[in-house]
Amino acid sequence: MFNDIYRDKKVLVTGHTGFKGSWLITWLLKIGANIVGISKDIPTNPSMFEELKIEKKIKHYQEDIRNLSQIVEIISDEKPDFLFHLAAQAIVSTSYTNPIDTISSNVMGTANILEALKTSNHECTAIIITSDKAYDNVEQVWGYQEDDKMGGKDIYSGSKGAAEMIIKSYFHSFFKEKDSNIKLAIARAGNVIGGGDWAKDRVVVDCMQAWSQKQSVEIRSPEATRPWQHVLEPLSGYLNVGAKLFEDATLNGEAFNFGPRAEQNHTVEQLLKDLSIYWDFKGVDDAFNITDNILFHEAGLLKLNCDKALFSLKWQATLEYKDTIRFTSEWYYDFYNSDKNILDKTIEQILEYENIAKTKELSWTE
Repeated sequence: MFNDIYRDKKVLVTGHTGFKGSWLITWLLKIGANIVGISKDIPTNPSMFEELKIEKKIKHYQEDIRNLSQIVEIISDEKPDFLFHLAAQAIVSTSYTNPIDTISSNVMGTANILEALKTSNHECTAIIITSDKAYDNVEQVWGYQEDDKMGGKDIYSGSKGAAEMIIKSYFHSFFKEKDSNIKLAIARAGNVIGGGDWAKDRVVVDCMQAWSQKQSVEIRSPEATRPWQHVLEPLSGYLNVGAKLFEDATLNGEAFNFGPRAEQNHTVEQLLKDLSIYWDFKGVDDAFNITDNILFHEAGLLKLNCDKALFSLKWQATLEYKDTIRFTSEWYYDFYNSDKNILDKTIEQILEYENIAKTKELSWTE
Protein backbone atom coordinates (compact mmCIF):
# COMPACT_ATOMS: atom_id res chain seq x y z
CA MET A 1 0.00 0.00 0.00
CA PHE A 2 1.20 3.51 -0.86
CA ASN A 3 4.41 2.05 -2.31
CA ASP A 4 5.31 0.91 1.22
CA ILE A 5 6.49 4.45 1.99
CA TYR A 6 5.05 4.56 5.52
CA ARG A 7 6.61 1.32 6.73
CA ASP A 8 8.95 1.95 9.70
CA LYS A 9 8.48 5.72 9.33
CA LYS A 10 7.63 7.92 12.30
CA VAL A 11 4.25 9.53 11.64
CA LEU A 12 2.88 12.26 13.90
CA VAL A 13 -0.90 12.72 13.87
CA THR A 14 -2.57 15.65 15.63
CA GLY A 15 -6.16 15.06 16.68
CA HIS A 16 -5.39 11.35 16.80
CA THR A 17 -8.00 10.62 19.47
CA GLY A 18 -10.86 11.75 17.24
CA PHE A 19 -12.96 9.82 14.73
CA LYS A 20 -10.83 10.39 11.61
CA GLY A 21 -7.62 10.27 13.63
CA SER A 22 -8.47 6.86 15.07
CA TRP A 23 -9.19 5.41 11.64
CA LEU A 24 -5.99 6.97 10.24
CA ILE A 25 -3.82 5.57 13.03
CA THR A 26 -5.37 2.11 12.71
CA TRP A 27 -4.59 2.10 9.00
CA LEU A 28 -1.05 3.43 9.50
CA LEU A 29 -0.33 0.79 12.14
CA LYS A 30 -1.60 -1.87 9.74
CA ILE A 31 0.88 -0.76 7.07
CA GLY A 32 3.82 -0.66 9.46
CA ALA A 33 4.20 2.96 10.60
CA ASN A 34 5.35 4.09 14.05
CA ILE A 35 2.84 6.56 15.47
CA VAL A 36 3.15 9.66 17.64
CA GLY A 37 -0.11 11.38 18.53
CA ILE A 38 -0.99 14.80 19.92
CA SER A 39 -4.48 15.55 21.24
CA LYS A 40 -5.75 17.64 24.11
CA ASP A 41 -8.33 15.08 25.27
CA ILE A 42 -10.63 12.21 24.37
CA PRO A 43 -13.34 14.19 22.54
CA THR A 44 -16.33 11.85 22.86
CA ASN A 45 -17.87 9.13 24.98
CA PRO A 46 -17.95 6.48 23.60
CA SER A 47 -14.63 7.00 21.84
CA MET A 48 -13.26 4.98 18.95
CA PHE A 49 -9.75 5.71 20.24
CA GLU A 50 -10.60 4.05 23.55
CA GLU A 51 -12.68 1.22 22.07
CA LEU A 52 -9.78 0.19 19.81
CA LYS A 53 -7.27 0.55 22.70
CA ILE A 54 -5.01 2.62 20.46
CA GLU A 55 -3.08 4.33 23.27
CA LYS A 56 -1.22 1.09 24.04
CA LYS A 57 0.12 0.92 20.48
CA ILE A 58 1.49 4.45 20.00
CA LYS A 59 3.36 7.28 21.72
CA HIS A 60 0.59 9.47 23.05
CA TYR A 61 0.93 13.16 24.00
CA GLN A 62 -1.98 14.83 25.75
CA GLU A 63 -1.40 18.43 24.74
CA ASP A 64 -3.39 21.34 23.31
CA ILE A 65 -2.11 22.52 19.92
CA ARG A 66 -2.67 26.09 21.12
CA ASN A 67 0.25 25.64 23.54
CA LEU A 68 3.01 26.78 21.19
CA SER A 69 6.01 26.06 23.41
CA GLN A 70 4.93 22.48 24.04
CA ILE A 71 4.11 21.81 20.38
CA VAL A 72 7.50 23.18 19.32
CA GLU A 73 9.21 20.97 21.90
CA ILE A 74 7.34 17.81 20.87
CA ILE A 75 7.94 18.22 17.14
CA SER A 76 11.58 19.22 17.62
CA ASP A 77 12.17 16.20 19.89
CA GLU A 78 10.24 13.64 17.84
CA LYS A 79 11.28 14.81 14.37
CA PRO A 80 8.58 12.83 12.55
CA ASP A 81 9.07 11.78 8.94
CA PHE A 82 5.41 12.61 8.26
CA LEU A 83 2.91 14.86 10.00
CA PHE A 84 -0.86 14.75 9.49
CA HIS A 85 -2.59 17.71 11.13
CA LEU A 86 -6.20 16.82 11.90
CA ALA A 87 -6.69 18.50 15.29
CA ALA A 88 -9.53 21.03 15.17
CA GLN A 89 -12.80 22.19 16.68
CA ALA A 90 -14.91 20.52 14.01
CA ILE A 91 -18.52 20.94 15.16
CA VAL A 92 -20.49 23.69 13.39
CA SER A 93 -23.01 24.09 16.24
CA THR A 94 -20.17 24.53 18.75
CA SER A 95 -18.76 27.35 16.64
CA TYR A 96 -21.98 29.27 17.37
CA THR A 97 -21.89 28.69 21.13
CA ASN A 98 -18.11 29.09 21.48
CA PRO A 99 -16.72 31.04 18.53
CA ILE A 100 -13.46 32.10 20.19
CA ASP A 101 -12.52 28.52 21.05
CA THR A 102 -13.25 27.51 17.45
CA ILE A 103 -11.12 30.32 16.02
CA SER A 104 -8.23 29.79 18.42
CA SER A 105 -8.19 26.02 17.81
CA ASN A 106 -8.53 26.12 14.05
CA VAL A 107 -6.49 29.21 13.26
CA MET A 108 -3.88 29.60 16.01
CA GLY A 109 -3.62 25.83 16.48
CA THR A 110 -2.75 25.43 12.80
CA ALA A 111 -0.32 28.35 12.99
CA ASN A 112 1.42 26.69 15.95
CA ILE A 113 1.89 23.43 14.03
CA LEU A 114 3.42 25.37 11.14
CA GLU A 115 5.63 27.40 13.47
CA ALA A 116 6.82 24.21 15.16
CA LEU A 117 7.71 22.70 11.78
CA LYS A 118 9.57 25.88 10.85
CA THR A 119 11.48 25.82 14.12
CA SER A 120 12.45 22.16 13.86
CA ASN A 121 13.18 22.29 10.11
CA HIS A 122 14.00 18.60 9.93
CA GLU A 123 13.05 16.60 6.84
CA CYS A 124 9.30 16.21 7.16
CA THR A 125 6.36 15.74 4.81
CA ALA A 126 3.35 17.52 6.31
CA ILE A 127 -0.27 17.16 5.25
CA ILE A 128 -2.47 19.88 6.72
CA ILE A 129 -6.14 18.93 6.69
CA THR A 130 -8.70 21.72 6.58
CA SER A 131 -12.27 21.22 5.28
CA ASP A 132 -14.58 21.58 2.30
CA LYS A 133 -16.18 24.35 4.36
CA ALA A 134 -13.07 26.48 3.88
CA TYR A 135 -14.53 27.52 0.52
CA ASP A 136 -16.75 30.58 0.21
CA ASN A 137 -19.88 28.53 -0.49
CA VAL A 138 -22.28 30.01 -3.05
CA GLU A 139 -23.79 26.55 -3.68
CA GLN A 140 -22.40 26.23 -7.19
CA VAL A 141 -23.49 22.94 -8.70
CA TRP A 142 -20.24 22.06 -10.49
CA GLY A 143 -18.17 21.88 -7.31
CA TYR A 144 -15.31 23.89 -5.88
CA GLN A 145 -11.81 23.71 -7.31
CA GLU A 146 -8.66 24.12 -5.25
CA ASP A 147 -8.04 27.72 -6.38
CA ASP A 148 -11.58 28.94 -5.66
CA LYS A 149 -12.15 31.66 -3.08
CA MET A 150 -11.85 30.82 0.61
CA GLY A 151 -14.40 32.16 3.09
CA GLY A 152 -17.43 31.25 5.15
CA LYS A 153 -20.79 32.50 6.41
CA ASP A 154 -20.47 30.83 9.82
CA ILE A 155 -17.68 30.83 12.38
CA TYR A 156 -16.54 27.27 11.66
CA SER A 157 -16.28 27.90 7.93
CA GLY A 158 -14.59 31.24 8.54
CA SER A 159 -12.04 29.63 10.85
CA LYS A 160 -11.17 27.06 8.18
CA GLY A 161 -10.89 29.75 5.51
CA ALA A 162 -8.62 31.77 7.82
CA ALA A 163 -6.50 28.68 8.51
CA GLU A 164 -6.02 28.31 4.76
CA MET A 165 -4.66 31.86 4.57
CA ILE A 166 -2.23 31.12 7.39
CA ILE A 167 -1.04 27.92 5.68
CA LYS A 168 -0.53 29.77 2.40
CA SER A 169 1.42 32.60 4.02
CA TYR A 170 3.65 30.20 5.99
CA PHE A 171 4.35 28.20 2.86
CA HIS A 172 5.37 31.23 0.79
CA SER A 173 7.28 32.85 3.67
CA PHE A 174 9.21 29.81 4.92
CA PHE A 175 8.60 26.42 3.30
CA LYS A 176 8.93 27.40 -0.35
CA GLU A 177 12.57 28.35 0.20
CA LYS A 178 15.35 25.96 -0.80
CA ASP A 179 16.79 25.89 2.72
CA SER A 180 13.53 24.50 4.13
CA ASN A 181 13.36 20.77 4.82
CA ILE A 182 9.58 20.91 5.19
CA LYS A 183 7.34 19.80 2.32
CA LEU A 184 3.70 20.69 2.78
CA ALA A 185 0.36 20.01 1.13
CA ILE A 186 -3.23 20.87 2.02
CA ALA A 187 -6.09 18.36 1.96
CA ARG A 188 -9.78 19.28 1.94
CA ALA A 189 -12.73 16.93 2.42
CA GLY A 190 -16.16 16.90 3.99
CA ASN A 191 -19.41 15.03 4.60
CA VAL A 192 -17.50 12.11 6.08
CA ILE A 193 -19.42 9.27 7.69
CA GLY A 194 -18.40 5.90 9.08
CA GLY A 195 -18.33 3.76 12.19
CA GLY A 196 -16.79 5.20 15.34
CA ASP A 197 -18.00 8.78 15.06
CA TRP A 198 -19.77 9.97 18.21
CA ALA A 199 -19.44 13.73 17.80
CA LYS A 200 -22.48 15.78 18.72
CA ASP A 201 -24.94 17.33 16.26
CA ARG A 202 -24.09 15.00 13.40
CA VAL A 203 -27.07 13.41 11.74
CA VAL A 204 -25.64 9.91 11.30
CA VAL A 205 -24.31 9.83 14.85
CA ASP A 206 -27.65 11.00 16.25
CA CYS A 207 -29.41 8.24 14.32
CA MET A 208 -27.05 5.46 15.32
CA GLN A 209 -27.27 6.34 18.99
CA ALA A 210 -31.07 6.53 18.86
CA TRP A 211 -31.45 3.40 16.75
CA SER A 212 -29.27 1.42 19.13
CA GLN A 213 -32.03 2.12 21.69
CA LYS A 214 -34.79 1.32 19.14
CA GLN A 215 -35.81 4.98 19.20
CA SER A 216 -36.84 7.32 16.40
CA VAL A 217 -34.81 10.48 15.82
CA GLU A 218 -35.78 13.97 14.68
CA ILE A 219 -33.91 15.38 11.69
CA ARG A 220 -33.63 18.88 10.30
CA SER A 221 -32.98 19.97 6.71
CA PRO A 222 -34.10 16.67 5.13
CA GLU A 223 -33.64 18.05 1.61
CA ALA A 224 -30.05 19.22 2.18
CA THR A 225 -27.91 17.45 -0.39
CA ARG A 226 -24.42 16.18 0.43
CA PRO A 227 -21.81 14.10 -1.39
CA TRP A 228 -21.53 11.52 1.40
CA GLN A 229 -18.27 9.59 1.66
CA HIS A 230 -16.94 6.93 3.99
CA VAL A 231 -14.07 8.04 6.22
CA LEU A 232 -11.62 5.73 4.43
CA GLU A 233 -12.06 7.73 1.21
CA PRO A 234 -10.43 11.00 2.34
CA LEU A 235 -7.91 9.06 4.45
CA SER A 236 -6.75 7.22 1.34
CA GLY A 237 -6.38 10.66 -0.23
CA TYR A 238 -4.36 12.04 2.69
CA LEU A 239 -2.06 9.01 2.69
CA ASN A 240 -1.76 9.15 -1.07
CA VAL A 241 -0.78 12.82 -1.21
CA GLY A 242 1.68 12.24 1.65
CA ALA A 243 3.35 9.40 -0.25
CA LYS A 244 3.43 11.35 -3.52
CA LEU A 245 4.78 14.51 -1.87
CA PHE A 246 7.47 12.48 -0.11
CA GLU A 247 8.77 11.42 -3.53
CA ASP A 248 7.94 14.51 -5.60
CA ALA A 249 8.85 17.97 -4.30
CA THR A 250 6.99 19.65 -7.19
CA LEU A 251 3.79 19.02 -5.22
CA ASN A 252 5.08 21.20 -2.37
CA GLY A 253 2.50 23.81 -1.40
CA GLU A 254 -0.33 22.28 -3.41
CA ALA A 255 -3.91 21.77 -2.19
CA PHE A 256 -6.13 18.81 -3.05
CA ASN A 257 -9.83 18.05 -2.72
CA PHE A 258 -10.95 14.54 -1.78
CA GLY A 259 -14.56 13.58 -2.30
CA PRO A 260 -16.87 10.91 -3.73
CA ARG A 261 -18.25 10.49 -7.20
CA ALA A 262 -21.09 12.78 -8.29
CA GLU A 263 -23.67 9.99 -8.04
CA GLN A 264 -23.13 9.87 -4.27
CA ASN A 265 -24.96 13.19 -3.83
CA HIS A 266 -28.04 12.32 -1.80
CA THR A 267 -30.39 14.16 0.50
CA VAL A 268 -30.24 13.68 4.24
CA GLU A 269 -33.63 11.98 4.07
CA GLN A 270 -32.46 9.44 1.47
CA LEU A 271 -29.27 8.75 3.42
CA LEU A 272 -31.23 7.92 6.56
CA LYS A 273 -33.71 5.75 4.70
CA ASP A 274 -30.81 3.71 3.32
CA LEU A 275 -28.96 3.48 6.63
CA SER A 276 -32.10 2.38 8.50
CA ILE A 277 -32.47 -0.73 6.32
CA TYR A 278 -29.71 -2.38 8.38
CA TRP A 279 -31.50 -1.73 11.68
CA ASP A 280 -34.57 -3.96 11.47
CA PHE A 281 -37.17 -1.18 11.46
CA LYS A 282 -40.59 -2.04 10.06
CA GLY A 283 -40.56 1.22 8.11
CA VAL A 284 -38.76 4.56 7.89
CA ASP A 285 -41.45 6.23 10.02
CA ASP A 286 -40.14 4.18 12.95
CA ALA A 287 -36.57 5.31 12.26
CA PHE A 288 -36.91 9.09 12.00
CA ASN A 289 -39.26 12.04 11.68
CA ILE A 290 -38.68 15.46 10.19
CA THR A 291 -38.68 18.71 12.15
CA ASP A 292 -38.35 22.27 10.87
CA ASN A 293 -36.34 23.33 13.91
CA ILE A 294 -33.21 24.62 12.14
CA LEU A 295 -31.03 26.26 14.76
CA PHE A 296 -28.27 27.67 12.58
CA HIS A 297 -27.31 28.33 8.97
CA GLU A 298 -26.65 25.22 6.89
CA ALA A 299 -25.76 25.15 3.22
CA GLY A 300 -28.12 23.29 0.93
CA LEU A 301 -25.31 22.11 -1.35
CA LEU A 302 -21.55 21.83 -0.86
CA LYS A 303 -19.63 19.82 -3.42
CA LEU A 304 -15.95 19.45 -4.28
CA ASN A 305 -14.36 19.07 -7.69
CA CYS A 306 -11.68 16.38 -7.34
CA ASP A 307 -10.21 16.48 -10.87
CA LYS A 308 -6.85 17.75 -9.61
CA ALA A 309 -6.40 14.73 -7.30
CA LEU A 310 -7.24 12.43 -10.21
CA PHE A 311 -4.81 14.16 -12.56
CA SER A 312 -1.88 14.80 -10.20
CA LEU A 313 -2.18 11.88 -7.77
CA LYS A 314 -4.13 9.31 -9.80
CA TRP A 315 -6.55 9.27 -6.85
CA GLN A 316 -10.28 8.65 -7.08
CA ALA A 317 -12.97 7.49 -4.70
CA THR A 318 -13.17 3.73 -4.16
CA LEU A 319 -16.60 2.92 -2.73
CA GLU A 320 -19.99 2.97 -4.37
CA TYR A 321 -22.78 4.63 -2.38
CA LYS A 322 -24.24 1.26 -1.37
CA ASP A 323 -20.89 0.23 0.15
CA THR A 324 -20.58 3.54 1.98
CA ILE A 325 -23.98 2.86 3.56
CA ARG A 326 -23.14 -0.78 4.32
CA PHE A 327 -19.75 -0.04 5.89
CA THR A 328 -21.26 2.64 8.13
CA SER A 329 -24.36 0.80 9.31
CA GLU A 330 -22.64 -2.56 9.80
CA TRP A 331 -19.88 -1.05 11.97
CA TYR A 332 -22.36 0.62 14.31
CA TYR A 333 -24.74 -2.33 14.30
CA ASP A 334 -21.94 -4.70 15.29
CA PHE A 335 -20.73 -2.29 17.97
CA TYR A 336 -24.15 -2.03 19.60
CA ASN A 337 -25.61 -5.47 18.90
CA SER A 338 -22.89 -8.12 18.66
CA ASP A 339 -19.97 -9.49 20.62
CA LYS A 340 -17.60 -9.04 17.69
CA ASN A 341 -14.30 -7.37 18.54
CA ILE A 342 -14.66 -3.86 17.13
CA LEU A 343 -10.94 -3.61 16.29
CA ASP A 344 -11.35 -6.74 14.17
CA LYS A 345 -14.36 -5.14 12.48
CA THR A 346 -12.39 -1.95 11.78
CA ILE A 347 -9.43 -3.80 10.26
CA GLU A 348 -11.84 -6.01 8.31
CA GLN A 349 -13.35 -2.90 6.72
CA ILE A 350 -9.91 -1.45 5.93
CA LEU A 351 -8.95 -4.72 4.25
CA GLU A 352 -12.17 -4.80 2.25
CA TYR A 353 -11.64 -1.18 1.22
CA GLU A 354 -8.10 -1.99 0.06
CA ASN A 355 -9.32 -5.02 -1.87
CA ILE A 356 -12.05 -3.05 -3.64
CA ALA A 357 -9.44 -0.44 -4.57
CA LYS A 358 -7.17 -3.19 -5.91
CA THR A 359 -9.92 -4.54 -8.16
CA LYS A 360 -10.22 -1.01 -9.57
CA GLU A 361 -6.43 -0.91 -10.05
CA LEU A 362 -6.03 2.30 -8.09
CA SER A 363 -2.38 3.32 -8.03
CA TRP A 364 -2.06 3.75 -4.26
CA THR A 365 -2.71 0.02 -3.70
CA GLU A 366 0.73 -0.87 -5.07
